[in-house]
Amino acid sequence: MLRIGFVLLALLVATAGVPAQAADAGMAGPADTTLLIIRHGEKPAHGRGLDAAGRLRAQAYVPWFSQLSLAGRHAAPSALYASADTRNSARERLTLAPLALALGEPIQLRFGEDQVQALAAHLRANPVSGGTVLICWHHGRMPKLLRALGADPAELLPQGRWPDAVFDWLIVLRYDADGRLVQQQRMRIPVDVPAE
Repeated sequence: MLRIGFVLLALLVATAGVPAQAADAGMAGPADTTLLIIRHGEKPAHGRGLDAAGRLRAQAYVPWFSQLSLAGRHAAPSALYASADTRNSARERLTLAPLALALGEPIQLRFGEDQVQALAAHLRANPVSGGTVLICWHHGRMPKLLRALGADPAELLPQGRWPDAVFDWLIVLRYDADGRLVQQQRMRIPVDVPAE
């Protein structure tokens, strides 16, 4: 049975939430916005979708992200982005679909998994002042995405890479009113999903 643990996020920090040093000091981020970045749910041996565990994870994200609180403030996402479907994968979209339905928010699918610079530019041009944006992306492109957003993959991920077997991490990037990255951290999302 799926158990959802609602635990204070402060206890889940895997890396210190200290002020970040942007990978490119001249690169501004989306002003007064918090970005949450996840990987898609578990995948089957074959096919474009999610396996049973991945579908359970996507469902478990609904209450968890809907009730998310960061630094004592309600932080449910007000915008959702996923890398565009490819002929090999629709997993990013499928991971966010239940949450999108629950929140009544569309999933923005305009950027392909390699278009991280375009996504970063779009987010900078369209900040969600005081709000939260959730991004679901392909884990193999995560280092490039983090660099495009001014974060340092080496500080957030082991050896600067998202491990193939890890599905339950959340990256939090917080930007100040001038678009400076002031916090970057990685934490575990405390939802229990049984393995197949």
